[in-house]
Amino acid sequence: MMGVRSLRARLLLAILLPVTALVGFNTESLYRKALENANIAYDRSLLASAKTIGEGLDVVAGSGGPRVRGVVAYSALEPFEVGSGRLYYKVSGFDGEVIAGFDDLPLPRDDTPEPNVYAALVRFYNDSYRGEAVRMAVLHQPVTGVLGQGMAVVQVAETLEVRRTLTRSLLVDTAWRQALLLAVIAAVVFVAVQVLTRPLREMSVTLRRRNPNDLSVLDVRDVPMELAPVQSAINNLMAQLARLIDHQKRFVRDASHQLRTPLAALKTQVQSAQRGDLAPAQALQEIGQTIEGAIALANQMLKLAKVEQMRQQPAEVADWAQALQAVALDLAPLIAQARLDFEIALQPMPVLANEWMLRELARNLLHNAVRQSPRGAPLRVSLVSRGDQAVCTIADGGPGLSADVRSRLFQPFASGDAQGGSGLGLTICREIVDLLGGRIELVNREEQGRVVGLDAIVTLPLSR
Repeated sequence: MMGVRSLRARLLLAILLPVTALVGFNTESLYRKALENANIAYDRSLLASAKTIGEGLDVVAGSGGPRVRGVVAYSALEPFEVGSGRLYYKVSGFDGEVIAGFDDLPLPRDDTPEPNVYAALVRFYNDSYRGEAVRMAVLHQPVTGVLGQGMAVVQVAETLEVRRTLTRSLLVDTAWRQALLLAVIAAVVFVAVQVLTRPLREMSVTLRRRNPNDLSVLDVRDVPMELAPVQSAINNLMAQLARLIDHQKRFVRDASHQLRTPLAALKTQVQSAQRGDLAPAQALQEIGQTIEGAIALANQMLKLAKVEQMRQQPAEVADWAQALQAVALDLAPLIAQARLDFEIALQPMPVLANEWMLRELARNLLHNAVRQSPRGAPLRVSLVSRGDQAVCTIADGGPGLSADVRSRLFQPFASGDAQGGSGLGLTICREIVDLLGGRIELVNREEQGRVVGLDAIVTLPLSR
């Protein structure tokens, strides 16, 4: 996919981009500092040449008074010429008259912003002469003699070939050294990233080579601390997938096994009706009962599958009391038909659960209690809080359950009802309670050593 980079590429970019910026800034700083030092050195040489000229000046008598005299041989400046650079000079007297040198050398400028770092009365600035860029030094040289004293001006201009050559040399020297440093850093970072991301690549290779049916957990030993949460998350995901696949396999196996019996019975009843073994009305009645049983079984199995699907949905806060009240209203006709002494006492109980789960839990437990209670027996539903737990008790007036039946009653298709049933109601209840982090138990209620009913007790954590 476009725009998607590997983790290695992102790490390299995250490390090398700041390092490159830092090296670039450092290169520019080093270059500017070296260039500044080189200019200072060349300016000192230029100042020395101006002082050499100024030291050869004296005062002589003139027609209008004392004047400056000086004869400067160009050969005297040769020691200050470096490489291919050329020097030009001009000496101006007390009144600005040209005493020696190049008459067309530009007059000194007064708008030079560069600070003067020398004790002498000298200024440096860049100018142009005869179409060439030059570096100009202007020295105000005091001249004294027997006949008088005054201030002469000595100008020395140097072409910039040598400085430019040095600048390029400094730039190239600094650049290649910094480039070499950057290359070394990049190599070290690349090797470090390769080594540090090796466990991640090995884990990727291991996962790619795995059999699609292999959902065993990854080995978290000798794994870097930063990678351990990733492997733990993958192991949790594999455990969830394994549980989901096992549930689907079990569901398909149970469905095929449980639906085979009513379908076979239905086929037998139809064949019997076709042969005329039973009266048509009786045959249709038996066929209808078999179909109703198969429909009830299929509905319960679908509900059991839906509970497993609920594991993938985010939980929400629901009032358990409202769910119990709604189910009690739905089952009111059955309760009235059995003439049960029904009593319900509820308190608002917010729990972290899907409302469908709470209703299905209450429907199965309350329906079982109605079916097990003798005609006219008491049936009590209560919902109270105990600490941070919500406790629902559905107490019927039935015969209770033996220890053997209670031990297997939560298993799929295990029924303690002599009148029959799918055997999935309590299994659905247990799956819901486990998913919500609670517990469910069936306890015989005794009075004076005699079982007088069964209490279905469900405990769920309250929502904080």
